[in-house]
Amino acid sequence: MSYSITLIPGDGIGPEIVDATRQVLEATGIEIEWLEASAGLSALESHGDPLPESTLEAVKSTDATLKGPTATAKGTGFRSVNVAMRQKLELYANYRPARSLPGVKTRFEDVDLVVIRENTEGLYSGLEHTVVPGVVESLRVITTKASRRIAKFAFETARRQGRSRVTCVHKANILKLSDGLFLDCCHDIAKDFTDIEFDDCIVDAAAMKLVSNPHTFDVMVMENLFGDILSDLTSGLVGGLGVTPSANVGDGMAIFEAVHGTAPDIAGQGLANPTALILSGILMLRFLGEKEAADRIEQAVHTVLEAGQIRTGDLGGTSSTVQYTEAVIAALGPAN
Repeated sequence: MSYSITLIPGDGIGPEIVDATRQVLEATGIEIEWLEASAGLSALESHGDPLPESTLEAVKSTDATLKGPTATAKGTGFRSVNVAMRQKLELYANYRPARSLPGVKTRFEDVDLVVIRENTEGLYSGLEHTVVPGVVESLRVITTKASRRIAKFAFETARRQGRSRVTCVHKANILKLSDGLFLDCCHDIAKDFTDIEFDDCIVDAAAMKLVSNPHTFDVMVMENLFGDILSDLTSGLVGGLGVTPSANVGDGMAIFEAVHGTAPDIAGQGLANPTALILSGILMLRFLGEKEAADRIEQAVHTVLEAGQIRTGDLGGTSSTVQYTEAVIAALGPAN
C-alpha cells in the first residue's frame, strides 16, 4: 500500500533528523509519497508566516505528517507553531510514551509508561492580556468536551495496548472548579471501561512518585500544562528528549514529531541524534496500520543502541547522524 506523508523539516537540526528518518522509513520498502511543507522560522523567512495555510492544508490532505522541531522565541516573537497547529487542526491528544531502551543506561530499568496530555486548551489557549502596566492575566480554560474527549482517548489507548490502569493527574485540591471538572470527567468516562483500573494523583505528588518509582504508573492523563511538564520529566527517566517519541492525534489526523529543541549550536554539523524522530516514525507506521514495518525499525534501533558501537554525542559516543542512520538501516536488513 502507498501512503502520502507531509514532511515538515523544521529548523536547526530538524532537516538533518527528518532526512535520516525518511531514509529509515523508506528502507522498509513501504511506498511513500512525500509532500514537503514549511513551518517555524524557516517558513517565516520563506513565506512571511511561521505557519502558512498551505502547510495546514497539506497536513489535512495527507495520510499523516512527520515533523522536525521548530524554533519558538521566549517571551517575544511569533506564537509557538506547535501549539497553533494542535489547536487549528484539533489535534487534541498528545501521546508521549516513555520506555526504557536497551543500551541506554538510566537510573531506572524497565520503565514503560505513557503520558497523555490534552492539547487544545488550559493555559495554552493563549488568552492573555495586560490588566494594567505590570499586571498580566492569563486565562486557564478547561471544558467538559475536551476533558471527556482526552479521558476517553486515554482509556481507549490503555485497552488497545493491553495496559491495566489509567491515572488522572490534577490539582483539584486547589483548582477546585477547573481541575475538579477535569477529574469528574475522567471519573465519568472510567465507568465505561470497567476492565481498566482507574485512580487519580495530585500533580506534585505524581512528580515525586515519578522520580522515586516510575513503575507506579501505567497510563497518565492530564491537562495541557501538567502534561507538558511531566512528559519531559518521564523522558528524562529513559534517557532524555533525544530518545523519546511523540504524536499529536485528532480525529483521522496525526502529526508525529521529535519534542526536543532545534539545537542551533550543532545544526548543520551532522552531529544530531535522530532516534526520537525515528521512534516517532514508528508511531506513525503503527497509526497507518504498518505494524510489521514498525516492529522491524524498532528492533533495528534497539540492536544498534544495545551494541553501543555507534552512538551520537548526546549518548556518549562520537558517531555522526549519517553513521547512526546507516547503522539502523543495516540492522533493518533488506526491504521485504
